[in-house]
Amino acid sequence: MATQIDLPTSDQNEPALRVADALALEISALHTLQADGDYAAAVLGATRLLSDHPSNRDLLLIEAHSLRMMKQTDAALAALERFEAHHPNFSQMFLERGLCHVAKRDAAAAIQCLRTAVSINPALVMAWHMLDGLYRMTGDSRNADLAARHSASLSSLPQPIVHAKVLHGDGEIDAAEALIRRFLIEAGDHPEAMRLLAQIGHLRNVLDDAETLYAGVLAMVPDHDEARHEYVQVLIARHKFPQAREALEPLLLRDPRNHAHRTQAATISVGLGSFSKVIPEYREMLSEIPGDTIDARVRRADLNLWLGHALKTEGLTGEAIEAYLAATVDRPDFGDAWWSLANLKTYRFTAESIAVMRERLDAADTAENDRVHIAFALGKALEDQGDYAASWAAYERGNRMHRESNGYIPEVFETNTREQKRVCTTPFFAERSGWGLNDPAPIFVLGLPRSGSTLIEQILASHSMVEGTQELPDIQRIVQELQGRELNFDNPRYPGVLPDLDEEAVRRFGEQYIADTMPNRVLGRPYFIDKMPNNFRHVGLIHLILPNAKIIDARRNPMACCFSNFKQLFAQGQEFTYGIEDIARYYRTYVELMDHWDAVLPGRVLRVRNEDLIDDLEGSVRTILDYCGLPFEAGCIEFHKTKRSVRTPSSEQVRQPIFRDGVDQWKKFEPWLEGLRDALGPDLV
Repeated sequence: MATQIDLPTSDQNEPALRVADALALEISALHTLQADGDYAAAVLGATRLLSDHPSNRDLLLIEAHSLRMMKQTDAALAALERFEAHHPNFSQMFLERGLCHVAKRDAAAAIQCLRTAVSINPALVMAWHMLDGLYRMTGDSRNADLAARHSASLSSLPQPIVHAKVLHGDGEIDAAEALIRRFLIEAGDHPEAMRLLAQIGHLRNVLDDAETLYAGVLAMVPDHDEARHEYVQVLIARHKFPQAREALEPLLLRDPRNHAHRTQAATISVGLGSFSKVIPEYREMLSEIPGDTIDARVRRADLNLWLGHALKTEGLTGEAIEAYLAATVDRPDFGDAWWSLANLKTYRFTAESIAVMRERLDAADTAENDRVHIAFALGKALEDQGDYAASWAAYERGNRMHRESNGYIPEVFETNTREQKRVCTTPFFAERSGWGLNDPAPIFVLGLPRSGSTLIEQILASHSMVEGTQELPDIQRIVQELQGRELNFDNPRYPGVLPDLDEEAVRRFGEQYIADTMPNRVLGRPYFIDKMPNNFRHVGLIHLILPNAKIIDARRNPMACCFSNFKQLFAQGQEFTYGIEDIARYYRTYVELMDHWDAVLPGRVLRVRNEDLIDDLEGSVRTILDYCGLPFEAGCIEFHKTKRSVRTPSSEQVRQPIFRDGVDQWKKFEPWLEGLRDALGPDLV
């Protein structure tokens, strides 16, 4: 399941590897001392090694555990303080601390630590067992029964599965996968082992394997509610919303008031475009969460965020703002809620809100993901105030934090572009003329994000013969099928595999696309829009499998487009947008690829420049409609009056008439954009 990439070991890495191997041997020896009961020697050995490896998790755990076993509880707790400074979210550190408090007969402190341990890693059998006893001792029979069930369930499993679950819970995914695969090979199918492998597949985004494994688990144990819940999550992640709805039905029948199941049902409805249906459901669930506990506040904040998204999509902006603000009241560090307010593009933050964001941005206990969201929201708030220097600093900080963790590799797109140009030539398409599915229904609006594609979509969706959908994942799903499992960035299988497809296979992919997108076409109109911007990378594939589809390239001034992407925090993907050099490099490659499609498929793609739309709306609209073979309708000029769900960051802007205000917005940041101008080059700027 997991993609294994073997990296060559250079001579310069060998000393580091030898040190790591030597340390592993010494740690193994310390574990042997612990097993033999020689805890004093284990402490001495761990202390010695910690002087050179102060953050090593194994050594810190050996030290604390051995001190506790020597009944030096206060020393063990002090060691755990040092442990937490290096590894604040390690479950077994909290387990060890809980056991120290048990030794000190402090039940309340022990319960708190052990609950934290199992919240991080639910596979800790000892933690559940100790919680069972502590809850019974303190008279909490309900929680005692819950802990006892967890303890009994884990104790009933084969030890390798429990061990793999612990590894998985502590983030040691490679080790967990290796162990559970070995168990399945030796012991055969086991529902919990298959479920764990499916969880790892979901984590690694190998969703087809995860789906197959979960289906296998449910075939063996149809009433496994936890596995069914996780299976639905995978189907949602794969945008298989009708199948997800069917898989969820048994859970809703068994427990119709369960919030987790109802939340999944709402997510499925959103995926199918039924936003008006989920708004009352979210509100009803909010009314069912009383109290002011941390858990209640977190759950309310999440529900208000989702409610705000649904209201925004339906054009109920005022109510969306109320929901987002309610989320920030329950969770002042909730970066996603702050960013959602900023992402409306029309909301103006109060001085009080800006002060809260500044405070939470620098607070030590703010999670990194929340910190990123708050930085972008603060950038927008300060931009609206005209404090462009401070705004730039906030945007730059948010981008830097995100870029450090997203693992973007620009060479992957550039290699793929070279391959597209090598494979998709004029002779290649001439030899396959007449192939594919002759369905004219799809209208692809593609290009870079923040380039005006939502405006083009709204114009087209205002036509009586065209249905607006969303950014559909179905072309990318076909690409993934063609790419296969083995990722080779230097020599990718796709698009090189395209010449190997016969006429029947090409037509099948066209039929697959039309069938897979059908659930999004609820109005039954003859044409529909697929607004996935990244489809520009696959124009050759689109032309091959759907030769009658229309393809529109939304283009915007390079400086405006790139800066707009730099200050936009995307919900997922678009990892090229978090660094000025990365954005410029991507934009140049995008232009290079679109020039190639124009050369090998002349006239196939209509280019619509955002600036032309703004300067000559009616002329541009007529050009778009003529290209799509659609009669002119005045409603397309008055697109802002069209009532429909819009899911992109530009949703509020396309509900207003066109103004020129945003065209030159980037120029207010010109003092900080020389690097962007230089990276784009004189041929583009």
